[in-house]
Order: sequence, then structure tokens, then C-alpha cells
Amino acid sequence: MVTARKIKVLIADDESIVRKGLRSTVPWEQFGMEVVADAPNGLKAWEAFLEYRPDVVITDIVMPEMDGIELTRKVKETAKHTKIILLSCHRDFEYAQQGMRLGASGYLLKTAFEDEELEELLKQFQRDLSAPSSEPGQDGERLETMLFAWLNGHSDKFPQELANVQEDPKHFGGQPIHLYLIRTAECGASWSWLLADAGQDERCIADGKLIPYGGDYCYWIVPDALRVAADGLLVECKSRCGRLQWSRRCSLLHSEDLREAFLSLHKEAELERIYGVSGEDWPEPIWKAVHLLHANPAADWSASDLAEEVGLSRSHFSILFKKAVGDSFIAFQYKRKLRLASGLLRDTTLTMQDIAERTGLGDSKYFSKWFKRCTGQTPSQYRAQQKEDMIRTE
Repeated sequence: MVTARKIKVLIADDESIVRKGLRSTVPWEQFGMEVVADAPNGLKAWEAFLEYRPDVVITDIVMPEMDGIELTRKVKETAKHTKIILLSCHRDFEYAQQGMRLGASGYLLKTAFEDEELEELLKQFQRDLSAPSSEPGQDGERLETMLFAWLNGHSDKFPQELANVQEDPKHFGGQPIHLYLIRTAECGASWSWLLADAGQDERCIADGKLIPYGGDYCYWIVPDALRVAADGLLVECKSRCGRLQWSRRCSLLHSEDLREAFLSLHKEAELERIYGVSGEDWPEPIWKAVHLLHANPAADWSASDLAEEVGLSRSHFSILFKKAVGDSFIAFQYKRKLRLASGLLRDTTLTMQDIAERTGLGDSKYFSKWFKRCTGQTPSQYRAQQKEDMIRTE
């Protein structure tokens, strides 16, 4: 008899009494749920989300380190199907509307909501999340959790798991393997659903390894013997869903090769998400150049250096870059470094010197002048303003 998977719940609130109260008073078992973690602030909640990959997040809006609105945004960008309930001590409808626009499923007033309100939402979540699907089973979920944690710097367990997968005699037996990153953002269905709809022989799936990554991505590890069948499946599915896209790294023999392939494909997907384009939309040298810039944020690339790296003359590279990206190389570099610096100021406690080094902007003194010239604020003023925005109350 197969036991249904428990729906995982994460609770985030800076008030200990609220966290303990929700844990102990809600009949979680009744909804097929279990609380896998609770967190006293938004940053801890985000770390817990990456570690546990919960299906449901219940979060206070006003918290230190990162507020519930920012947490909602990050969770929805990473896993759009995660259900989120926002809590507040006050009737802050502006916050509520912002959260709902980001994809939150409900908004409850902590000082006034009835148990029935929360339980009705949980019943709905149970119906939605327990619907039959063709998604990968528990092993796929376990690998997804480990992959998220590894790519976000919270755990180094995934590479060892990759080595175990590659050495598995049942599926791969030491033969070369191929790694696909499949993107289904505009298909209206996951890769597993598309495969089920294709009605294909299950052998191609059973002898590979599917690892979901959020709602719109899926990694697919395929043994060399099934590469032709895998390519055929992809082409058939694309004939029915023209928006289906994929990238592939071929003939990977060693665990280190597979590890680097995951990192490379992840970087590629991140660039697509940031700029809204794929490698097919830009000329290959420009795509390679942008990839290099993001893979080495502290490197001080010049247009000449990068042009040589991708095999173009400086003038040809500059013209092609502006045409493809829409910004000159210098403007693009400024925007990229500003985006990175702003994120580090907002989301970390790194010193100005550390941020200057990570962004390739020399020392803290130069970084401060550069940041103020770009934004009108010093880095310290910007960081203070961001903290104030996160913890402000009505």
C-alpha cells in the first residue's frame, strides 16, 4: 500500500507565540500536512524554504531581515505552485493587495481571524496539492531539495548524490550520460505532464532521472543508450507545444563533468530569467559573453578582452552586443554591477569592502562613490532605507 506524501508546511513569524500556536493548535494531520520548519524572520524562512521545499508557506508580513512580501516574491519566482498565506496584525490592505498580486492565496488578520478561515484555505490547498499528477516521486523531490540547497550555497550534498546516481548500475552503469534542462514556462504544463500526454513507452523515463526545479524547469539525466529516444520525445512534445525549450550537455563521463554541466545549465537559465531571452534569441558569441560576465562577477572585463574571448573583433563585438542586448557594453556592465551590488546590500550583511570585491569595483571607498553616483544614495543609506522599508509598520 502506497502512503500519500505529506504536504509540507513552513511557518514564518517573528513572534514565538504565533509560531508555537500555529504548530500546536491547527489539526495539520486532518489536511494531510506536516510543519517541517518554522522561522523567526524572513531570511531564515528563505533558507528553510530552500532546504525543505515546502508546499505551503504561512508568513507574517512585517518581519526583520526580510519581510513577508519579499519572501513571497522570492518563493513565487522559485516555485510558482507553492501556496502562501499572509498574516498581519493590522488591516494593511495595501500590503495584502501587493502580496496577492505576487501570487499569495490568502490574507488573514492575526488578531481577528477565525479558525474556520485558515482551515478553509488549508482544505483548498489539500484539494489542489493532492490532485493526481505525473510528477516525479519522492526520489525526485529529494533530489530537487538537495539541488536547490546546493545551487543556493546552503549544502554540498548534491554533488555526492550525483556521483551515486551516475554509478547506479541499474540505470547508467558507468556509460556516458546526457543532461537536459527542459523549460516549460509557456506550455501550461510540466515536462512530466507533457510526457504523460505523449503516451510514450515509459522505458525512456524509467531508465533516466527526472529532477524538477521549480514549476517551469526540469533536469533530465539520460543514459547514452537512450539519447536518441529522449531526443525523439522532445521533438514530439515540441510539435504539440511549440513553446517547449531545452538545452543539453552531452557525453558526460565523470561526476565532475555532470556537476559542471548542472552549474552551466543553471547559469544559462538564470540569464534567460533575468533578460527574458534564450540562447536562441542572441547570437552565440553574445550569449557566451553575457554568460562569462555573470559567471565571473568580480572580473574586470573590457570589451576588447571579451571580444577576444568569444572570437570577434572589438568593433564587431561592440556593434553586435548593442544590437542584441539593447545596451552598449559599458552601460550593460554598469547595470549588471548595480543590480548585483544592490542585491548584496539588501539581502546580506557583507561589509562594503566585501561587496566592492565581489562586484569588481575595487575598494570600499571607490565603491561608495560609484554607488552614490549611480543611485543618489551612499551604500549605507541604501541599506538603511531597505531595512526601514522591510520593518516599517502602519
